[in-house]
Amino acid sequence: PASLRKLTGVGFWSGVIMLALAAAALLTRSAAWLSLGSLLFVLGLLLVSPTLVTPIAALFGRLAALLFARDGTAQLAEGNLERQPSRAALTASTTMIGLAILVMSAGMISSVAITFQRMLRTSLGSDYLLVPPAVATWGLSVGANPALAEELRAVDGVQVVSTLRFAGSQVDDLPISVLGIDPPAYEQTSGLTFDQGDPAAAYAQINAGRSVIVNGLLASGAGVKLGGTVNLLTATGETPYTVVGIGGDYLNAKLPTAYISQANIAADFGRREDVFYQINLKQGADPAAAEAAFKRLLQPYPQFKLVAGQAYIDQNLALFDAMFAGLYAMLIFLAIPSLIAMVNTLAIGVIERRREIGMLRAVGATRRQVRRVIVVEALILAAIGVAFGLLAGLYLGYMAVVALSAYGFSMDYAFPGSAIVVAIAAGLLFGVIAALIPARQAAGLPIVSALRYE
Repeated sequence: PASLRKLTGVGFWSGVIMLALAAAALLTRSAAWLSLGSLLFVLGLLLVSPTLVTPIAALFGRLAALLFARDGTAQLAEGNLERQPSRAALTASTTMIGLAILVMSAGMISSVAITFQRMLRTSLGSDYLLVPPAVATWGLSVGANPALAEELRAVDGVQVVSTLRFAGSQVDDLPISVLGIDPPAYEQTSGLTFDQGDPAAAYAQINAGRSVIVNGLLASGAGVKLGGTVNLLTATGETPYTVVGIGGDYLNAKLPTAYISQANIAADFGRREDVFYQINLKQGADPAAAEAAFKRLLQPYPQFKLVAGQAYIDQNLALFDAMFAGLYAMLIFLAIPSLIAMVNTLAIGVIERRREIGMLRAVGATRRQVRRVIVVEALILAAIGVAFGLLAGLYLGYMAVVALSAYGFSMDYAFPGSAIVVAIAAGLLFGVIAALIPARQAAGLPIVSALRYE
């Protein structure tokens, strides 16, 4: 038909090309192309949506017809939308954008939360922690000499004590943190989350020579590859280290970090003081007695705070819960412009169709049936917006996770199932709310004045 050919013109095919390019951008796993792909996807979806309104409206119209089979109001509402697909697409786009942001945020936050929770439990899963005042900004932390670690190991019931030592360095003008670990003790109390490399082999190689494990941020920022060489700036100049693994821990997830042996951090950086401790007790040990002993030993070291490992994990998990609460609060904020736009479109539709509404009333349509036409029309509009919003949100969420991985924040994508359910319910609910005023306005039109309307 001529109307379909008009809709499937330059704009439609431009949108199809943009969507294809956006899909291709995912395959590159390049941060720059992914950013461009997200823009192309949204623009492409907006360009193709007027053409898709008719088949989607027909689909949802059939579903609505099952609910209102007796009076044909669903077919009337569907026909109203199909006559003005561009306007319907524009109205639905406001719902689409709001729900796309919600679903994208939910997918990204869920992925970040799951990844960081896994790193949190892996890195800080010991029974007790001695935490400095400046966690993850180690240069501001005051350490203690190795004697404290030996005294802690001598406490009755202690199985193992692991310590971290810090030095600042550079790789090709990129400031980095260098942490010295003792692999045998470190593996017993915590560990790194590896993206590349075998953990057991990497830990063994660190102790055997000048080898290093780098986190994703350092690997991405300095272009470091597994098996390659990275030059760490030391007091005597640049010293080459072989990269035996790419992985990181929770505390240093936001900083480019290299992990070397404590022997090497002493030899190359002159660092022998411990800035962070993790302690595991033997099975059957008395925690109360151990804690009392730890507190006595820490009296000369006020820079350290004794924290139970599970309590520290719980504090960090509470931060993620707060992020999810903020996400659902954002839904209410994003729904306001969608609601206003839909009310405006439906109200304009009522004004433009005064004669049509008058004729419906003249041939016997009840006020209730007229109201139902407007409500069903709003529901179909909302359903179109929800469909586009879910599609855009899932793509953008996955794109964001892939982009973060490209920047060095390696993580797995978590499908936002609960957010999708919330988005569908919220989108349809706001569709009904948006229809209330226009539906009442349409039902209240006097038959005579509606028929005389020009």
